[in-house]
Amino acid sequence: MKTFKTSRDIQALPESIFAAFTDPNRLAKWWGPSGFSNTFKQFQFKPGGKWSFVMHGPDGANYPNESEFVDIVPNEKVVIRHHSQPNFTLTIMITSSEEGSRINWIQEFDNDEVATNIAHIVEPSNEQNLDRLVAEVCVV
Repeated sequence: MKTFKTSRDIQALPESIFAAFTDPNRLAKWWGPSGFSNTFKQFQFKPGGKWSFVMHGPDGANYPNESEFVDIVPNEKVVIRHHSQPNFTLTIMITSSEEGSRINWIQEFDNDEVATNIAHIVEPSNEQNLDRLVAEVCVV
């Protein structure tokens, strides 16, 4: 129970989805669950690049985050290592589909017990994060 997986078909090309990750201004708008906003301190979108930011919760709480971009394959994959607690690796795969693209969101926690204890938060939060990505890339 340490890995959470979700997938979504999105009516956007892989290039459009990938672009929503590469631009820090766009990423700050949609990253995180519903109601959250972000302030980026450092954003180096390259393998080994640092990503330091604060997520601001709808209740006014601030959540510092320290991450690293482990692997990036343009239009196909982004792998993020979350160095803040709780520790996890997030792999985002983007593939072409009949709809436009299919995104696979795989979040693997280092600790089974931690993952089990926060599953009730992680599962809906990941879905909300994808909802926000769809809203960002599927502008009508």
